[in-house]
Amino acid sequence: MLIFVSCLVIFVYGMLSSLLGTIIPGLGDRLHLTNSEIGLIGLAQGLGLAGMSVVAGAFMDRQGKKIGITLGLCATIAGLLLLSNASSVIQIATAMLILGCGGSIVIVGANAITSDVADKRRAAALNFLNVFSGLGGLATPFIAGNFLNSNPSRITLFGIIATVCVLVVVLLTPMGKPQRSSGTPSGESAGVFNSPALYLLSAVTLLYTACEFGIWNWLPKFLITSGMPTAIALNILSLGFACGLLCGRIAATTLLWRISPLKVTTVCSILMVVATYLVLRPMSQWMTGVVVFFTGVAMAPVFPTTIAIVGKLFKKQSATAIGFTITCGFSGLMISSPVIGWISGPNPLGVGRGLLLLPILSAVISLILISSRNLLRREEERISVTNGALAQSRA
Repeated sequence: MLIFVSCLVIFVYGMLSSLLGTIIPGLGDRLHLTNSEIGLIGLAQGLGLAGMSVVAGAFMDRQGKKIGITLGLCATIAGLLLLSNASSVIQIATAMLILGCGGSIVIVGANAITSDVADKRRAAALNFLNVFSGLGGLATPFIAGNFLNSNPSRITLFGIIATVCVLVVVLLTPMGKPQRSSGTPSGESAGVFNSPALYLLSAVTLLYTACEFGIWNWLPKFLITSGMPTAIALNILSLGFACGLLCGRIAATTLLWRISPLKVTTVCSILMVVATYLVLRPMSQWMTGVVVFFTGVAMAPVFPTTIAIVGKLFKKQSATAIGFTITCGFSGLMISSPVIGWISGPNPLGVGRGLLLLPILSAVISLILISSRNLLRREEERISVTNGALAQSRA
């Protein structure tokens, strides 16, 4: 039951992931937003995501994951209500900041619950969980483009209704109470942050999130400014990228039963370099959809599998370690959206130039994973020995 609830919760996060890119064309036309202003709105979302995830993991380790997820969903509803009535850049940015805070708590809680429940098959379970993130990301632009006439007010209303339904399920679901340690929690916490593996994996999530949100937030605008109709651009985001994420995570769930998480993440990061570069090349609408789909497939396992590696290394305080890793990931959103907007410049056709940042960041992810393989293995052995010594000292 807890896995089912986690899937519903992360579905809401997936909806939020594609929300900004979905509503920006409509809001941009109505409020005459520039590329720089869109970048600042993305920065506000990133500030909320990164800032709240600093404390979300530790809060849920102490107070319980149910309380944290409930607060996150309530913040999501509040942000959507504000966004539905926004009439200025400041109001939109404030709404996205609140949505970022809610989304941060939601994703940390959902990943932490699944990491704890599915200990032996953590990587496969987290990829399965994040399939529902892809479903949420698919739902928002698909429904917006085909049923809501790309109307920002209708899109946010749809998000509010879906989030309220999930909140009711969470409130009715019993969850275990937080474990209160009588030993030396400060020593364990220090052990988490003394490991270089945590910082390497956090750097991977930072760069990956910059790439993923670069596509969520900027791909529709790039396609529209290239001459593509809005409805088709949104369908490519949903049926292409979001569906690719979904299919890639389903495939990864099976692969990770036979292949190590580190190998899967490394290969996918290399494929990201090629795919994100090809997305920016001129081609037909049909070919663009195909390439965007395979970009989603390539990117799909990187985030959840990296989180699974973190959960495997830091079992004692999984929410704290996962929360820190996700914080660094959302810092990538804070960097990518403003930088893409700045590189794009005032000319709407400059978005393609700004999106060249994505294959560059993908290449850096590959270099980090390839160069740190031996270090991650040593860290796993070291942390296992440290945890065993702590357990003996308590006995």
